[in-house]
Amino acid sequence: MCRLWRLSLVGLMSVALILPLLGQEKDGGAIHRVLDGMTLPKDSRLGKPRDYNTTTRITVPPNREAWERRAQELREQVLVAMGLWPMPERTPINAVVHSPIDRDEYTVWKVYFESLPGHYVTGNLYRPKPKPNVRQRFAGVLCPHGHWRNGRFYEATDQEVKQQIASGAEKTEAGARYPLQARCAMLARMGCVVFHYDMVGYADSRAIGHAGGNFARGAEADTQLRLQSQMGLQTWNSIRALDFLLSLAPEVDTERIGVTGASGGGTQTFMLCAVDDRVKVAFPAVMVSMNMQGGCECENASLLRIGTNNVEIAALFAPKPLAMTGADDWTRDIEKVGLPELKRIYGYYHAEDLVAAKYFPFPHNYNQVSREMMYNWFNKHLNLGYPEPVAEKPFQPIPPKELSVFDEKHPQPKDMKNAEALRQYLSRSSDRQLDELAQDGSKYRQVVKTALRVMVQDRWPISEPSKQAPVAPVEGTVQKLEVEGYTLYKGLLARTAQPEVQLPALGLVPNDWRGRVCVWIHPHGKASLFDDRGKLIAEVHQLLKNGTLVLSADLFLTGEYHLAGKPTPPPPVHSAYAGYTFCYNPSVFACRVQDVLTLLAYARQLASEQAGEVWLLAFGKLGPCALLARCLADGAVARCAIDLAGFDFHQVQTVQDEMLLPGGLKYGGLLGFVPLCTQGTTVLFQPAPQSKLERIRLAQGVEIVHQKATAQDLVKALQRNR
Repeated sequence: MCRLWRLSLVGLMSVALILPLLGQEKDGGAIHRVLDGMTLPKDSRLGKPRDYNTTTRITVPPNREAWERRAQELREQVLVAMGLWPMPERTPINAVVHSPIDRDEYTVWKVYFESLPGHYVTGNLYRPKPKPNVRQRFAGVLCPHGHWRNGRFYEATDQEVKQQIASGAEKTEAGARYPLQARCAMLARMGCVVFHYDMVGYADSRAIGHAGGNFARGAEADTQLRLQSQMGLQTWNSIRALDFLLSLAPEVDTERIGVTGASGGGTQTFMLCAVDDRVKVAFPAVMVSMNMQGGCECENASLLRIGTNNVEIAALFAPKPLAMTGADDWTRDIEKVGLPELKRIYGYYHAEDLVAAKYFPFPHNYNQVSREMMYNWFNKHLNLGYPEPVAEKPFQPIPPKELSVFDEKHPQPKDMKNAEALRQYLSRSSDRQLDELAQDGSKYRQVVKTALRVMVQDRWPISEPSKQAPVAPVEGTVQKLEVEGYTLYKGLLARTAQPEVQLPALGLVPNDWRGRVCVWIHPHGKASLFDDRGKLIAEVHQLLKNGTLVLSADLFLTGEYHLAGKPTPPPPVHSAYAGYTFCYNPSVFACRVQDVLTLLAYARQLASEQAGEVWLLAFGKLGPCALLARCLADGAVARCAIDLAGFDFHQVQTVQDEMLLPGGLKYGGLLGFVPLCTQGTTVLFQPAPQSKLERIRLAQGVEIVHQKATAQDLVKALQRNR
């Protein structure tokens, strides 16, 4: 009996949990009895899916070293999720800055530039007037506006103005009617060059609509597979807006850069800070929370918040100055939930005073009360030298129509791309970038392995066996049956760090086990090891005869997940936008890759007892899942034979397809991950005819067979030249 299975049986005999199955039985009846009568495995992935309204909590790592490891992983997750891994090419922005509007202490200019060829960022540039005979360098501030009506052109109604003044939220009619202009005007007076830019689909940015699936309309599966999203596009626009602002040096001091926005603009604020270290001070208003995470497509991208939330993402800015406001909305508890966790992280840098949050009892806003908190924060940390305390001064608003960047002299560019054209450009550009990256196998593997780990949400340290057994049978679930020539063990496996996900598994241990473990992956799960009479199929019998332990399991939504002929349905995918689901939950495909990794980790533990090795064999629709697990587990798998069943990700046509894996096409399709295989041997049968084969050259020990594989073919491939 192998030690790890034996350890799980200690003490179980006394409570009769093994059942009266011990003893020699030569017919298949006992095996049928072992396989029947199961209950649905405990699996938290079958619970209610998380969404943007799900309240979550984060666990703060215990020390700075642990936080910085977590921060690196989280930053990579954010970049991959937004389609910015690797970072796209920075093409020329070709900025046009024109038609200044004069005000007492500043001027307002009209700006448009290309963040991507044919995609234009539009906005207004507020510039302080320099003092006579003094050469000044001004701080720079980005202002993403958020979901205010008409965006940069926002103008409150008379009734709204009265309500804001009566509540104490605003002190002047101009500030109440034009709060977005008020923010920019005051910052300019304080000595900041301010760029106030449009979100996609607002004000002058109209080539692509903002909500309702506009960016992905007609191609949602493809955009998911390529990690193209409205949120990723807007974040890229913010990065390029920062490029534009810094291009104004020496007028702009590149070491004094701030960013502030509220609501969706608050989301853009802390997302930009998470991926671009050029920002020095940040103030995201009414958005950082462990409650609602952002209810628009522009705030949700697949993979982004799996296992995390906005508070932890905001913490990536540590230890630079970060302040926030809360309101009578989902951020109302920020001082009690969110700020304490942020202060602990900032404390690792002895910088607790560089993070602050304040709740103000007003509806969702960026009103004068909140703005004045921001002015004082920026004044201190951008070294503006403005007299304190800073109070907002009255200003002369500009009628919204006069803020528009396009006019007769400056018409909309004729090459402006719609959503479809922009998606096509992004796909071509990404493919070209990966082709260029593939010229260096080491760099290619570094980028793609990081992406794959994020895509399947699994960083399991599988290549090195753990002394404390990271995978173990669930206590009280193991049954044993001795059969002629081998012993059968059945039970639930779980990672010790993730006990809420249990995997129905079966281990067949030959009497003369020689330390080798073959992980058997099949759409029918562990039942595929036997025929209808309960007898081993010939290929499994052959493996056992050769002294190989066979380990199989029912992966997510296979086998025992379908009890009494009633299939367990997959978690629903949001009908309006798949990113609302996959932003917070791994896909079915990803869950199955996780399960294969769990089995491989357990097989590694078993094999390490006798200095054995791990083999992997996989069939049908689970073959692609097994391949990606094998890619991540390079070094843990000595031999691998997989039937890909003619599949690749380009065949996925709907976001409801269980074979959808967000990001699957961005990195070259299924075979784009094969270069991660640098150790052992891998034989891949029946790739899709359209699969890209050219990157196979970067792999080691990989063979492609362009035919369908039988179980006999796979076993022969494993045992070849052994």
